[in-house]
Amino acid sequence: MNDRKTHVLLTAQRLFTNKGFFTTSVQDIIDESKISKGTFYNYFSSKNECLIAIIENAHEAFVAQRREILVGNRKDDKSILAEQILIRLRLNREMKLLPIYEAVFHSSDDELRNFVKQLHYDELRWFTTRLIDVYGKDSEKYVVDCAIMIYGAIHQLIHFWSATSPKSINLNDLVHFTIRRLDAIMFDLMKNKDSLLGKHFLDNLFTNETSSTIMKEQLIAKLQSLLNGQQKDGHDNRLQYIEFLIEELSAMEPRLFIIESVNRSLREVYADSNEANRINEVVSLTWKYIDKMQS
Repeated sequence: MNDRKTHVLLTAQRLFTNKGFFTTSVQDIIDESKISKGTFYNYFSSKNECLIAIIENAHEAFVAQRREILVGNRKDDKSILAEQILIRLRLNREMKLLPIYEAVFHSSDDELRNFVKQLHYDELRWFTTRLIDVYGKDSEKYVVDCAIMIYGAIHQLIHFWSATSPKSINLNDLVHFTIRRLDAIMFDLMKNKDSLLGKHFLDNLFTNETSSTIMKEQLIAKLQSLLNGQQKDGHDNRLQYIEFLIEELSAMEPRLFIIESVNRSLREVYADSNEANRINEVVSLTWKYIDKMQS
């Protein structure tokens, strides 16, 4: 993603937040960004696609960051789970994405609603997987119920606080307060064999999930594309990370523990570059591939 396209996305995001998505026109974005109409449509086919790009960039960023927290830590540590949840809430606040999510949620636009619904399913897949990490295989029948209750509690507490207090809620206190309720909910569900949604809802969440083979093929293709672009710029230090990942992923038995380390370093060296969004996409997919191989 080049400087100008990044500038357009940031401008559009600011307009969507301050003016509202549905009251912001493509012409508003063009005028504020000081670009031509042709330039905008060279980047995005519509205002919807521009919004989707903004949300996708944020999504890939927090997916990569929260997965990195697990490296070197126990998967059953609830304090680590709390920190992972906090990453998304903090980024949403920092990037002022909540008004955008609200607009899409109340939208009658099927394209946008389906996109956000898919992101919601992705989040539930992640959270249910992490709950199984914490409570073991015996919890599978109850994790969907628990995940929805915990997320529901977090979001309802945020909404109530926002409606009654002029100050922003302390996200750290909120998440850790909610996670302290986790044992009581999960152990009660398991003890009483009490499930509303059941394991078949969990199975449905993972239906049509991309296979590890397809993930690996996609990764190598995306990394090769990045490599070709970086060769033109001559960033040798960055090339080494990309080349290594391509070589390791292409091996008969990729060394996942090494890929974990390099994947984190790759995101860090690109953090302030124009390619950061593309890198976050690749890094996020790499973490998903690692988790798929380890499952």
